[in-house]
Amino acid sequence: MNTTNPLLDFSDLPRFDTVQPEHVKPAIESLLADGRALIERLTSDSTPATWKDFAGALSDGLEPFGRAWGVVGHLHSVNDIPAWREAYNEMLPEVSRFYAELGQNLKLFDKYKALRASPEYATLSVEQKKVVDNEVRDFRLSGAELPEDQKPRFQAIMEELSQLSAKFSENVLDATNAFAEIITDESLLAGLPEDVKAAARAAAEKAGVEGWRFSLQAPSYGPVMQYADNRDLRARMYRAYATRAAEFTDGTSKPEWDNTPVMQRMLTLRQEDARMLGFNNFAEVSLAPKMADTPEQVLAFLRELAAKAKPFAEKDIAELKAFAKDELGLTDFQPWDAAYVSEKLLQKRYAFSEQEVKQYFTEPKVLGGLFKVIESLFSVKVKPDSAPVWHEDVRFYRLETPAGDLVGQFYLDLYARETKRGGAWMDEARARRRTADGIQKPIAYLNCNFARPVGDKPATFTHDEVITLFHETGHGLHHLLTRGEELGVSGIHGVEWDAVELPSQFMENYCWEWEVLQDMTAHVDTGAALPRALFDKMLAAKNFQGGMMMVRQLEFSLFDMLLHSSFDPAGPKRINDLIDEVRQEVAVLIPPAWHRFPNSFSHIFGGGYGAGYFSYKWAEVLSADAYAAFEEAGSPFDPTVGQRFLDEILSVGGSRPAIESFKAFRGREPSVDALLRHSGMIAA
Repeated sequence: MNTTNPLLDFSDLPRFDTVQPEHVKPAIESLLADGRALIERLTSDSTPATWKDFAGALSDGLEPFGRAWGVVGHLHSVNDIPAWREAYNEMLPEVSRFYAELGQNLKLFDKYKALRASPEYATLSVEQKKVVDNEVRDFRLSGAELPEDQKPRFQAIMEELSQLSAKFSENVLDATNAFAEIITDESLLAGLPEDVKAAARAAAEKAGVEGWRFSLQAPSYGPVMQYADNRDLRARMYRAYATRAAEFTDGTSKPEWDNTPVMQRMLTLRQEDARMLGFNNFAEVSLAPKMADTPEQVLAFLRELAAKAKPFAEKDIAELKAFAKDELGLTDFQPWDAAYVSEKLLQKRYAFSEQEVKQYFTEPKVLGGLFKVIESLFSVKVKPDSAPVWHEDVRFYRLETPAGDLVGQFYLDLYARETKRGGAWMDEARARRRTADGIQKPIAYLNCNFARPVGDKPATFTHDEVITLFHETGHGLHHLLTRGEELGVSGIHGVEWDAVELPSQFMENYCWEWEVLQDMTAHVDTGAALPRALFDKMLAAKNFQGGMMMVRQLEFSLFDMLLHSSFDPAGPKRINDLIDEVRQEVAVLIPPAWHRFPNSFSHIFGGGYGAGYFSYKWAEVLSADAYAAFEEAGSPFDPTVGQRFLDEILSVGGSRPAIESFKAFRGREPSVDALLRHSGMIAA
């Protein structure tokens, strides 16, 4: 194979040291041509419908294309400079077309059906059977059974949806980066922590302006909303953040960044897609490969949780407003006061602040603590490793068995950059599978958006950021600790979307264990470990405003499910009318009429969570119940339970239905009680 193009070099790790935007088009075009030739050969009458000759050969043959396009997509997310954006967007329609063709290829579909109906099927491994079953299901969802005259239209829908999804994310990123609040009078920064001010000063210097520069990126925006005494500053930042990628032209956005028409078009196309496939709505399409069965079941689940959570949320907001009035003199409490007043109430009630806690979570200790948890739970070693990277901030590690055998590797990209999309996520660089040369070891990307260190001191993280890091690591472990040998069900492949958050949310629990925290903290100035008294205050405050946080997630989940099950994009009701209705049902903190949350709801429009955002709460039930097994055993590191979690959840990947994996681990159906107990909504 031609290795002068680094995207076509599959010998080992991605060549981030040499790959350039100009490599994308020739590499992807070459791999698409190879893929089409492979499909032509495998669908010929001379190729038998066997695992070795057909299904396995197809998976192996298309794997290089998936890896190469994965590198391109990753760089589009973490280094979204104009050249990479252009290279990605130029090939996105071609890639979308290829996958649409693949999903509609009746000859491929017939081969899979023939394999499933053949005597050989009974002799296949559990993994191989699941791959075949999933393929038959997915071909139906990809329009393979559509009449030939409808397939071009279906394919065009898939292509346009891919482009719109990318456009949605780019609009959010551009609108986020376009805003800057420049402060030249230091008295207006009262209340802000010194490290936040130092970062804002450095940002101003980098931008060539005087004073302090604040942006809408999380490490800058969050502390302003939480700590700034200046209410006007909070209000301006809140409005800018809440109206990103919306129709307003008051300096926070541009008409070409307005996601309103993007959302309308996506909903229209998703509805058309669903009708063509014989479903009533897109939510039914989304749920076909998930644990949940129907939109009605999901809505009932969400509303049951809302009924339990809303009384706690109403109590939370009443306390907040009373404190704002009585202690801070705020008689007209507004949403841009919420984080600020919450922080003040937290400090008064529990006698500590998040900023105080943050000083103890220094980056070297946090990573050391995280790695110790992984090593203690799953009998592996985490060691620094070397690899070409896309930015000097990025680090690379390897997982090894106690005997020194390689299990997998991962990149860690912790800091926020203007060229990096917001949020935190895990993605795969390479999946585990069996090849002719043996076992190909998995590689993961772990991405966060934390504030980089300022000066000589190490970076410090809020406790919420530590939880985020553990969450994404849980996804990474699901990918890295699989024992899967077939690509289609290895790691997170083939795992139902509403179960894929189980390992990530499970790992969050370790951020609340004293046994863990005492080893992963060192004060940034003194080096002292987190005091037990401060930890006890954190624990007492763990469910502080837990009701408000839960109804907020339920608000997003209900909005998403209703948007994709009963909302008519061609009707008179607007998208913002729907979220207003949902808020009246479940929310306790109602934002202003000009708030445009949907316009930056990247999970459902720019990610894979359309009609699937409920998965976070669904999986939270599973993860809380899973962690309860360790609580019942008396130790968060109980070796028997840890081994069972590895054997029955992580290692099996998508090789069997998630509910079967859960029951194999827990010995019973999941229960909502552990989640309600962990959330402080029923007694321990």
